[in-house]
Amino acid sequence: MSLNEHTAQNAAIAWLKSLGYNHIPGNALERDLKKVVLENELKNFLKTTYPNIPETARNEAFAQFTQHEGMEVAYRNQDFHRKLTQGIDIAWKDAEGNEKAKHLYPIDYKHPENNSFIVSDEVSIVGKNSRRTDLIIFINGLPLIVFEFKNPFDSTVGVENAHRQLHNYVLDIPQLFDYNAICIASDGLEALHGMYSSALEWFAPWKSLDGDDTEQKAELQLETLLHGLFPKKTLLDYLQHFIFHEDHNGKIIKKGAKYHQYWGISRAVESSLENIKPNGDGRLGVIWHTQGSGKSISMAILTGILRQRPELKNPTIVIQVDRSDLDQQLHDNFVLAKDLVGDVQHAESTDDLRRLLSSDGGGVIFTTIEKFRLKDLENGKETQHPILSERYNLIVMADEAHRTQYGFESGGFAQNIRRALPNASFIGFTGTPVDGKDADTEQVFGPTIHTYDIKQAVEDGATVPIYYEPKMVPLNIKAKYTQELEEVEEQAEDTTVGVWAAVEDAAGSEDRVKTVAEDILTHFKERTKTLDGKAMVVCMSRRNCVKMYDALTAIDDCPEIAVIMTSSPGKDPVSWNTHMRTKDAMEAVKSRFKNPEDPLKMVIVRDMWLTGFDAPCAHTMYVDKIMKGHNLMQAIARVNRVFEGKPNGLVVDFIGISGFLAEATKKYTGSGGAGKPTLDLDAAVELCLEQLSIVKSLLGGFELDVINEMPATEKMKWTTSVLNGLLKDDATTEGYLKEERKLSELMAMTNSDERIWEIQEDVAIIQKFREQIRKIKYPPGAQRTKNDRIKDLISKSLESQAIVDLAAMYNLDKIDISIVDDSFQAIVKDKGGENIKIELLRRIINDELKVRMSKNIKKGRKLKDELEKVLGKYHKNSLDSIAAIKHLLDIANEMKADDKRTKELGLTEDELAFYDLLSANSAILNEAGPVQDLVHTVVASVKKNLQLDWTKKENARAAIRLAVKKELRGKVPFSELDKLLKEVIEQAEGQYKDWPMLGA
Repeated sequence: MSLNEHTAQNAAIAWLKSLGYNHIPGNALERDLKKVVLENELKNFLKTTYPNIPETARNEAFAQFTQHEGMEVAYRNQDFHRKLTQGIDIAWKDAEGNEKAKHLYPIDYKHPENNSFIVSDEVSIVGKNSRRTDLIIFINGLPLIVFEFKNPFDSTVGVENAHRQLHNYVLDIPQLFDYNAICIASDGLEALHGMYSSALEWFAPWKSLDGDDTEQKAELQLETLLHGLFPKKTLLDYLQHFIFHEDHNGKIIKKGAKYHQYWGISRAVESSLENIKPNGDGRLGVIWHTQGSGKSISMAILTGILRQRPELKNPTIVIQVDRSDLDQQLHDNFVLAKDLVGDVQHAESTDDLRRLLSSDGGGVIFTTIEKFRLKDLENGKETQHPILSERYNLIVMADEAHRTQYGFESGGFAQNIRRALPNASFIGFTGTPVDGKDADTEQVFGPTIHTYDIKQAVEDGATVPIYYEPKMVPLNIKAKYTQELEEVEEQAEDTTVGVWAAVEDAAGSEDRVKTVAEDILTHFKERTKTLDGKAMVVCMSRRNCVKMYDALTAIDDCPEIAVIMTSSPGKDPVSWNTHMRTKDAMEAVKSRFKNPEDPLKMVIVRDMWLTGFDAPCAHTMYVDKIMKGHNLMQAIARVNRVFEGKPNGLVVDFIGISGFLAEATKKYTGSGGAGKPTLDLDAAVELCLEQLSIVKSLLGGFELDVINEMPATEKMKWTTSVLNGLLKDDATTEGYLKEERKLSELMAMTNSDERIWEIQEDVAIIQKFREQIRKIKYPPGAQRTKNDRIKDLISKSLESQAIVDLAAMYNLDKIDISIVDDSFQAIVKDKGGENIKIELLRRIINDELKVRMSKNIKKGRKLKDELEKVLGKYHKNSLDSIAAIKHLLDIANEMKADDKRTKELGLTEDELAFYDLLSANSAILNEAGPVQDLVHTVVASVKKNLQLDWTKKENARAAIRLAVKKELRGKVPFSELDKLLKEVIEQAEGQYKDWPMLGA
């Protein structure tokens, strides 16, 4: 059929051609198959772009661009990427012996039209193994983008298979990935871009053509990706500025921006150049990207771009945060991205900050806002902050642009910054809505230039949704404190001593802490039965953190827990000593908690780790602390990070923050964002129960008690009957699997709720039918990685509910055509379960046909046609099940007969097709002796002349035709020779097309 993976591949080529790319088929490229660079293209570019440097210098540049340092692909790729984006220096001596030098790039980034863009399909590469890639984009001969497609019309493969194949290419043809910048995995519907070394969850769609509107339709993903990212100017911009490598203690991690980061940063660059002082008012704008969507990466990329802009004349970028822990984490992220941002300096003190800002050189300086304090001098405190620099090319980038940025009263930090740097310009980044009650954000930073809200982040898979579960354990406090609590300001926790102390005491009462601890542990154990991960517990005070630790660890089977808090050895009780840590020890605990395999499963915190801390494997937060507004939004976002198999984050509320969440939601939507910070767990439970009813109805309904009481024979009959109905036709089967998957995902979200515990046995039975269907209908294959770790409840099903596993009964994992013997035939001929048996036979025959088709095209086509004819008639009810089974067994038996015949004739497996072909023409053969002798010589002559891509090379095909013709000449009448020769070549093309990749 013409509807296959080439459909998507050819559509991609057509779209790229419309963007001005030149299409050249892989077999028409001028290259050595072991090399991946189109050398003439690169040499021509260097000669055209740099005509005034001598050829020897250009040859040296060519060598540098094609030879990379490093024993591993990761290091070679990093080395090449630096040269690709930063260029290289070439030196030579002119005729007079004078030293000359030039900085060269392999791409003209300023003038896209000056570059060669070639898209090439079916590109064969010989490496550790020989492989043929679906599509490669060469820019100036450099293979920078690799596409892998899967058939959009095949339900058994998807983007995960394309992604896996890309990872295999890295092992088989590593030289291609020395140069690779972007990989695309697509099945025609989904189209995801990512880095060659990234796991599937880090591949993402590109959903916007210009940064304003997003395209949500899945069927348009490939088109949107190509028209959004691959216009030449956009692609070159992305290649130069939006890809970088991080070195994690010798492990190189490559990262690339997602579409919201690309468009947000691009807008920020435009706004910066327009509004920077003295030409503008210095208010560069606000980027509001929801927490967890890569804000620190966006800041690093923007910093790198601004530092390279020639009109800014080597600017200084001041990264300013309001907390020391945020300062450290963001600083560490920038250091990792040094290929982008260059060297990073860290202000360790107020004096250090003043020294750094007083220098004229550019660079990146990290500081907390409080280092812009007024100093105590010998003759008293400073009355105002001194001017540190009057440079205009100084940009302050504020992380979390909210209330601490608005201290414009005399001596306030925001005022001090502006006195210190009177000509600086300001840009704000935030992951939460800015509270406009006390200050107008636009007056401080300028208008919001790009928004990426919760709703879009969840739809894109950039973050996971957060569910909210109320488990209020009342506080025993006086009514007056309740009123005061409502009036506590977001930043005033420590200064409102009276109410805060009362709430802390009430929350930390012995009985209450014990109740909360028991509930937390019960809840966590239930949640982690079906969803691996970790949890954070948030308490009102350090004292309450220690109390919670003692209460939890006193319970049997408590997992390993750590308290994360600041300490003061001179003031804190000796009993807290076990929770005191040095800076290095704290970093070690942080690493342990981030590691999903480490036994440290839970941490108890007050303030630390509630902002700027990412542990993607953390999926649950237990809240026993009053939090409001920005602080609350920051805290709950700790559980929204993407992690393999994590469908959602969950916030469990023990103290009553629902009203504050509602207020936060109002702020969020009132500021122009879409989506809610949390979703109601009650609503999710209702959805789960409704979904259970839907799926049970697809099974014809069942009652657990009734199944419990069934004898084994009745249970088997019921199971067979239900399974038979589910396999009635493809639409019924697919419908069931889709609804069952919804149910399983809802179970993973809600299984900590007691209302869900009552239905776990029902769901376990439902999941058993899913497993049977997949075993019978589909060969074992990869499901999407993100679904693999959503654990099933099958193991929870009691022995009395065990369902007969037909697939196991038929030994389906091992079954193949060779054992469709008398005993198997006897099983499938028995009355009952005809749909199941037909599916079993269809799968066996289909699998076998895939193997045999290339070896005997005519026979394979004939049997495939027969198979489709039988199944078509059966599904249209024009053929009864018994007759269909008989026809399918006849097809299987015909294959078995071929195996037997091959052995008896003394032929190899791939010679039988040629034997059938020549035997069919035995009347015209003038050959003494058995036909097998001629078959041996014909096949040998074909194999002797095979070469890579021979079907696409006319000279190679001609050589095989000539060799076969020599063997047949004199044995076949001249008038029949061309006809027979054509049939032999057609069979050879089908059988040996991919030589030598299939080991032929």
